[in-house]
Amino acid sequence: MDSSIERIVQTAHPQTLVFGSGCASQLADMLSSRGCTGILLVTAKAIRPMVESIAASVKQAGISVLIDDSVNTEPTIDMFERLLEDVTDHIDAVIGIGGGSVLDAAKLAAAVPGSGQQIDELFGTGKIRSRKKMLICLPTTAGTGSEVSPNAILLDEKADLKKGVISPYLVPDAVYVDPELTRSIPPEITAATGMDALSHCVEAYANLHAHQFVDTYAIRGIELIGKNIETAFSNGEDMDARSALSLGSMYGGYCLGPVNTAAVHALSYPLGGKFHIAHGAANAILLPEVMQFNLTAAPKRYAEIAVALGCPAQSSDMETGLLGIERVREICRRCKIPDSLSQYGIAKSDVPAMAKSAMSVTRLLKNNVRELTQEDAEKIYQHLLKY
Repeated sequence: MDSSIERIVQTAHPQTLVFGSGCASQLADMLSSRGCTGILLVTAKAIRPMVESIAASVKQAGISVLIDDSVNTEPTIDMFERLLEDVTDHIDAVIGIGGGSVLDAAKLAAAVPGSGQQIDELFGTGKIRSRKKMLICLPTTAGTGSEVSPNAILLDEKADLKKGVISPYLVPDAVYVDPELTRSIPPEITAATGMDALSHCVEAYANLHAHQFVDTYAIRGIELIGKNIETAFSNGEDMDARSALSLGSMYGGYCLGPVNTAAVHALSYPLGGKFHIAHGAANAILLPEVMQFNLTAAPKRYAEIAVALGCPAQSSDMETGLLGIERVREICRRCKIPDSLSQYGIAKSDVPAMAKSAMSVTRLLKNNVRELTQEDAEKIYQHLLKY
């Protein structure tokens, strides 16, 4: 594991980043100052009432607003291509207001038009040639960190697999992280998205390509999420906890570009692609199991993760790391996250195909601190069936 500060790491940050309760109200003024005349606002039906109030303030500034609320599940290639029909010449900016699925779709909707490229050409790293539309993101969940990351994920239904597009052109021009927008998120989504954010931070910190610059974000994100996720789950009106989760999620998003995730996410992609398990829930089930698998390869890193989660240091890194793994399991139990793949209708006969599919996600598996084979993947899935 290379964690030396001498290793070069590239990051891309939004030009404008505003954090704090109520900051979404600044959006209209910013759009006016940039000379925008027409925007596409991408969202989901479930939060349309909240989005309408934001859209009204933009319209009052003399800017035309087209709302597309079609991103109601994790976005597929077909769904994205329909969304592109709304990105006309009079649209100056694409604004995503929603969870990670909405933000990912909005990011790609801003980048693909005018690039001369098709979405199938863009899966992988660094393949987008340009972005001609302004891009602004306002997250309504504390989970994916998509608002500050260079990543976007689409489901390829033909392959039953999620695929990633990674490019600095997917980093928004402006981001408004307003914890008030997360207030009405139901407990189960609060838990799943919070665990997604935790997995980003854990996988970036215990990573073959870890870097001291990114470690700062990762370890602070682990602390914030570990201390506050249960409170936000049990009392969604606790805005101190909501704010802490929003900040921790954003820190996790900053880890995704320069370091990225590893085996947890690679193994979760078939769960979402074939069985449509929500991304955060899939990561939550897998996280402690993959931590257990990896522990012997990076005991010091996992011990530091455990301490950040509030565990007392033990006489050895291995012992401390084991406490951290149990703490993650405890968080999942207290937040009522299922711990068995069989609860989602997955059978033992599904395991070989899932493992084979996961092994194709080499861009993430190459980051894992311990080499993971197809046989290892099958064992992890089988252990999580819990018959």
